[in-house]
Amino acid sequence: MKKIFLSPFVILFTTILFAQEDIDDLPLEDVVESKIEQPLPTANWESSYKEALNKSKKEKKPVLIYFTGSDWCGPCKVLDKKLFHSEKFKNIADKELILYEADNPRNKDLVEAKRLKETYDLIRKYHVKSYPTLVFVNHRGRMIGYKKGLILTEYYYPFINSVIENY
Repeated sequence: MKKIFLSPFVILFTTILFAQEDIDDLPLEDVVESKIEQPLPTANWESSYKEALNKSKKEKKPVLIYFTGSDWCGPCKVLDKKLFHSEKFKNIADKELILYEADNPRNKDLVEAKRLKETYDLIRKYHVKSYPTLVFVNHRGRMIGYKKGLILTEYYYPFINSVIENY
């Protein structure tokens, strides 16, 4: 009975004793994280839907409206990081697209009231029911492309390119 009672303590003691490494024996890069995070590339987003449409008409480019729930939508956060903050997307967007983000956060203080109203109007106009949703429109606001949900990032590029080519 004593052996059964003492066995867990012996196992615990030896695990603690041998699991520790002396910090002096570790290479410096293991002790201090040497990786310095580089800023993510950021595309230029318009501040209002009306400005996006005006710029679209002037530059003859389609408008990409990105419907998101920035503070609560997990797939939106993934899409934001992996697609919209990639160098590849930034290059395409700078040359071929006008961008507008229609954010519908749970914390309404994150977006000014005027912009939130504009987002609600766009949600109704384009019948957005889930997030994330990408809607492409021409300079008149007519829908020319629609993609909802999160898919592999690389699958967005052929869709985006087809919208651009058909514009």
